[in-house]
Amino acid sequence: MKIKFLIAATALAAAPLLGFCQDVNKLIKQDDVERIIKTLSADDMEGRGTFTRGIDKAATFIEGEFKAAGLKPFTGNTGFRQNFSMVDNKPVSAKVAINGTDVATEKIVISAPSSFTWANADGLDIVTIPAGKDFMTEFRAAYNSDKKQLLLVDTSYAKNFSRLLAWYKRGSASFKGSAATAAAKVFVLGAFDNVKSLTVAYEATTTEKPLFNVVGIIPGKSKPNEYVVFGGHYDHLGIVKTMIGDSIANGADDDASGTTAVIALAKYYKKLNNNERTLVFVAFTAEEIGGFGSQYFSKQLDPDKVVALFNIEMIGKAAKFGENSAFITGFERSDFGPILQKNLEGTAFKFYPDPYPEQNLFYRSDNATLAALGVPAHTISTDQIPTDKLYHTVKDEYSSLDVNNIVATIRAIALSSRSIVSGKDTPTRIPKK
Repeated sequence: MKIKFLIAATALAAAPLLGFCQDVNKLIKQDDVERIIKTLSADDMEGRGTFTRGIDKAATFIEGEFKAAGLKPFTGNTGFRQNFSMVDNKPVSAKVAINGTDVATEKIVISAPSSFTWANADGLDIVTIPAGKDFMTEFRAAYNSDKKQLLLVDTSYAKNFSRLLAWYKRGSASFKGSAATAAAKVFVLGAFDNVKSLTVAYEATTTEKPLFNVVGIIPGKSKPNEYVVFGGHYDHLGIVKTMIGDSIANGADDDASGTTAVIALAKYYKKLNNNERTLVFVAFTAEEIGGFGSQYFSKQLDPDKVVALFNIEMIGKAAKFGENSAFITGFERSDFGPILQKNLEGTAFKFYPDPYPEQNLFYRSDNATLAALGVPAHTISTDQIPTDKLYHTVKDEYSSLDVNNIVATIRAIALSSRSIVSGKDTPTRIPKK
């Protein structure tokens, strides 16, 4: 695709805007974008799975890019890694009996950060997921609940259940000290008219392991205590079940594309060197297994001082609106989107509200934690997720990407963010949860 928005400024566009367009073309170069995303999505990164050597290698690469750009470590860090630890949970066995009858192993999925047993159904929230519902919506509602739950899943969701089982066999993670049984979820595939008795025995191994966001900053000139954050997650699924001779889930679009944007924007703003607010550039870890990197990051700074979060997720292909377009999740929750669009007047690029509200995307990426704390934290994406057949597969590779689309979107974010970076505009806050 042609990158029209950068060269299609109308005759009505002001001279300063044309100057910015020229700067963004010059400072955000396609060959550099290609180099970064090729590196992050290469086979030798092994899919950047959480707790793997691949994600460590990816972090080292991002650190090198931040250092070369001239960024400084985040406050309190000696380097660019923001280190913390998680408990890695690997299931060993799961046994469930309802009304005295054992449930087949392939019909059990358990989500819990450590071993536990239930001798009965006392204190449980028993939920039925009937036919005709959106399974993932029902699953996410359960996952986000703080109650112990037994979820009885209609057999019409057998394929969904099979995928869920395969996912949980890979293991899960939690912050050290999480209350394991308080939020345990037991999913059972089958029909049960009345649960009179229940026993559950779940055994797992738990190991404390290191994780790390990669964070760099450019201190603000006149408003150093006001933060504008640019983020994207650099983890993906790692090595998965072999598909057509390939087992590496490279995650080129999800989310090497967003991470590439963060690095490119860091270089851009460092070269401009005119930011009045402090800019924070963060590659989040562990998004794919629960958003733990962004959760940890949100506790390392005062959210009331964060002016905005530009979370960049999957910009590797054209949006449903066509070239020179992207959408913003939670568009209606603040005036973040209108501010960005105002800064793009005179260009062909346009930001749209999220066209997939049924997907609940606002709460499915790393913006969610800071948004819940009141920050105008939004995700920018171009992915046509309802029809994206490469999502979470080994086919999400560099060869599937439209690099022109990635470059155009990065440049649009650079142009659209400038009044927030300069301190001129402050997006309205999102009501705290």
